[in-house]
Amino acid sequence: MIGLGSIVNAVAIVAGGCVGLVAGKAISESVRTTLVSGMAVGTLFVGASATFSKMLSVGAGGAVECRGALMLVMSLAIGAVAGEVVDIDGKLERFGVWLRRVSHNESDGSFLNGFVTASLTYCIGAMAILGALEDGLRGDPSLLYLKSAMDGIFTIALTASLGKGAIFSAIPILLYQGGITIAAYPLRRVMTADALDAISLTGGVLIFCVGWNILWREKKIRVANLLPSLVVAIVWTLVKGGL
Repeated sequence: MIGLGSIVNAVAIVAGGCVGLVAGKAISESVRTTLVSGMAVGTLFVGASATFSKMLSVGAGGAVECRGALMLVMSLAIGAVAGEVVDIDGKLERFGVWLRRVSHNESDGSFLNGFVTASLTYCIGAMAILGALEDGLRGDPSLLYLKSAMDGIFTIALTASLGKGAIFSAIPILLYQGGITIAAYPLRRVMTADALDAISLTGGVLIFCVGWNILWREKKIRVANLLPSLVVAIVWTLVKGGL
C-alpha cells in the first residue's frame, strides 16, 4: 500500500507520545529539565554529524578536505530570505495555536514549543525525504518503518519533557511525507545521490538549529523559515552538478 510508511510513522509518534505523557507524570521537574537538556545536546550532535559526514572527507595523504561550504552558505542565505518572505515559521506556529485551541489545550504553555520542535525534528533530514520517495516509487516503506521506530522513541522523551504538543506533530509528518510519496514519480529525476547528500548536509545544520532552540529558547532561530534552503540545495546540485 503506497503511503503506508507515513501512516505508520504518524501512528508511532502518537503511540510514543502517549507513553511519554504517562512517563512525564511519573518524573520530577528536575528530571524533566535535565532530560530536555540531554535531548538538546543529542540533537546538536546528530545535526553536526549529519553535516560533517557529507562536508568533510579524507583526501590523498590523509589531509582533511571540505566540500559543499559555498553551497551550504548560499542555500541558507537564499532559503532564509524566501522563508522570511513566506513566513513559514509564523504559519507553523499559527497552525500549532489552532491545534491547541481545537484540542482544548489552551492552558498548556509548552504545547506550541513541543509541537514546533517535534514537527521540525521529524520533517528535516534525508531519511524523511528518501523514505517517502522509496515508498512512492517502489512501494517500499522499510526506511520509513525504521524512522517510525526512531521517532516513536524520541517522542516518548520529547512528550515527557515538553508535553502533549509533540504528539500533534504526527499531522505535519503525515502531510509532509505523504505529499512527497504522492509526488515521488515526478521528483525521481531531481533526487540524485548528490541531491540527497546536499539535503543531508544542509538538513544537518537545520537539525542542529532545532537542538539550539531547545537549549537556548531566548535566542531562538526561526528554523522553519530556513526550510527553503533544502530546495535551494537541491537546485544547486542540479545546476552545478554536485556540492
